[in-house]
Amino acid sequence: MERSPAVAPTLPPCYLRSHFPAAIVINGTVNARMKRDRRSGGLAAGSPGASPRRAGGHRYAEAHLPEALTPRLRRYLYVTAALTGAAIMVVEILGAKMLAPYVGMSHFVWTAQIATTLVALALGYYVGGWVVDRSPRLGALYGGILAAAVYLCLTVLVVEPVAYWCLRFDLAVGSLLASLFLFFPPLALLAMVGPFFVRILTESVTDVGSNMGRLTAVGTLGSFAGTILIGYVLIPLLPNSTSMYLTAATLAAVGIGYFVAYQRQAVPTLVVLVGAALALGFVGVRKRPQFARSVELDHANSNFGLLQVLDDAGTHSRYFMDDFLMQNSYDPVAKQSLSAFTDVLHALARGYTPDIHRVLCIGLGIGTVPMQFAREGASVDVVEINRAVVPLAEKYFDLDPQQLHIVIGGGRYFVNKSTDQYDTIIVDAFVGDSSPSNLLTREAFEGMRRLLKPGGTLVINSIANFEPGREFLVASLEKTLKAVFRNVRVHRNRSEVGVLNAFFVASDQPELVMAESKEWEHVHPSVQGAVRATLDGVVSANPNAGVVLRDRYNPIEYYDAVNREELRRRMAYLVRLL
Repeated sequence: MERSPAVAPTLPPCYLRSHFPAAIVINGTVNARMKRDRRSGGLAAGSPGASPRRAGGHRYAEAHLPEALTPRLRRYLYVTAALTGAAIMVVEILGAKMLAPYVGMSHFVWTAQIATTLVALALGYYVGGWVVDRSPRLGALYGGILAAAVYLCLTVLVVEPVAYWCLRFDLAVGSLLASLFLFFPPLALLAMVGPFFVRILTESVTDVGSNMGRLTAVGTLGSFAGTILIGYVLIPLLPNSTSMYLTAATLAAVGIGYFVAYQRQAVPTLVVLVGAALALGFVGVRKRPQFARSVELDHANSNFGLLQVLDDAGTHSRYFMDDFLMQNSYDPVAKQSLSAFTDVLHALARGYTPDIHRVLCIGLGIGTVPMQFAREGASVDVVEINRAVVPLAEKYFDLDPQQLHIVIGGGRYFVNKSTDQYDTIIVDAFVGDSSPSNLLTREAFEGMRRLLKPGGTLVINSIANFEPGREFLVASLEKTLKAVFRNVRVHRNRSEVGVLNAFFVASDQPELVMAESKEWEHVHPSVQGAVRATLDGVVSANPNAGVVLRDRYNPIEYYDAVNREELRRRMAYLVRLL
C-alpha cells in the first residue's frame, strides 16, 4: 500500500524558535527536507534530542546560539555596523597619511593602501561568514573589534620604526609592506562584522535579503560619514596619531559597551587589557619628535601633510618642513633665505624679463620669493592650495600677507579661470616630494602662456635628475615646454649630481638672453656661490628621453618614482640630524 508523503507539522513560531535553530524555521514550519544525520543518532539535525551538530557536521548547539535579539540589542548591532564601517574608511585614509612623512603620497603609496584594504576586507568577509556559521556568538565578534582597537593603538607607537625599516626597500614594495603590517589585521577584523550580523539578525530565509540590504546600507552610510569626518574634520584639525587613537578608543568603547550590557563576567579582564592598550596609544600620541639640534616651534596638520617649524638657535637656522621634507630654510636674524632655490627663482625671472610689474606665484611656501618682488614694488598674486601654510609663514618667516594678494586654491583652477596678464609666472608648487602633475602638462603650460604679457617668462622650480636612465621628468618637461613656447632654457648647478633642483625658463621672446644680476645684497652669503653656479649652469636634457606630457597621458609619477624614492629616503634620514 502506497504511503502518503510526510507533511511537516505546523507549530507555533515561539515553540519552533525555542527548540530549533533559526536557520531551519521557515514560515512557521520545520523544513521537511531536513534529513536524518548519521552522525546525530538517526535524528534530524537541530531537532529535540539530536546531537549538537547540524547536517554538515559542525557544532550548532543551542548553547552557541546568540542571546535573545531584543530591540535594544538589534539597535546596538546596527550602531556597531555603522561605526565599524566608518572606522574602516578612517583607517584606510588615515593610514596613508600616517605613512606619508616617510614614504610620500605618490600613487604607489595609495595603491598599496587601497590594495591592503581590499584584501583585508575580502579575508574579513570570508572568515566572518565561516566563523558565524560554526559559532554565532556575539562575544567572539566584539572581542575581534576590541582586538582591532588594541592593534590600532599600537600602530600609533610603532609607525615610525616600521616605516624607517621599510625605507630599505624600493617605494612600491616598502609602502606595501608597511601598509600590510600596520593596517591589514585591524581592517580584516572589522570586516567580519557584516557577514556576522547578517547571520545573527536573520530568523528565516525570507529575512535574508532585507537584513543584508539594511546592514549594507547602514555600513555604507557609516563609511560615508567616516570619509567626510576624516577628510574635512580630523585631518585638518588634529594630528594623525590623535585621529587614529580616537578611532581606536571609539572601537574600544563599542566592544566594552557590549560586554558591559550583555556579558558582564568578561568585563574586568577586558577593561584591564584594553585600558593598557589605550594607555600605550596615549603615550604614542603625546610623544613629541626628537631632533639632534633643533626644537619644534610649531606644527600644524593639514590636508596636504604635517607642517612643522624647526629652529636651531645655535646656527640661526629655521626650517619649514612638510611631511619631514624640508621645503625651505631661513635665517630669522638676517631675514634671508638659506635655500638657494628661492634666490635662483627671483634672479631668473629678473634676468630674463626686462620689466616686471605684475607677478603670479603658484605656490607660496614661506613667502620668500613673492615678498622679494613685493618689496621691489611689483604687484604680486599668490595661489596657495594649503591654507595652513599662511599663518605659519606669517608667524615665523616674516611673511606680510598685506603686501600680497593671496588666493587659497589650486594653481590649475586659477590659471584656467583668470583673465589677468602677468610679466612673469613663478611655479614653485610642491606636495611633499614633487610638483603636482596637473601643473606640468602641455595644457597647463598653454593656460599659463595665455596669462603672460608679450615677452613674459614662465619660471619653474622642479626636482629632477639628469643621469642616464633617470632623466624622464627633466626630459619630458623640456619637451613639453618646447611644444608650447618659442624658447626654453634649463638651469642647474653643474657641480652637483643626483636628485636636485632644476629650473626651467620658457618664453616667446625671439631669444632668451639673461641679464647679469648685480644685486646680491638680498642673497644670504652662505648660498651666494650655489646661486651663481646655477645661474651659469645652462644645461639640456637627453633629447631621446621623455615625452610631451598631456592631461590624458602623464606618467611622470611612475617613471620618476625612483628619484622621488631616493629624495624621500635621504630627507627622512636627514631630518634626524637637524
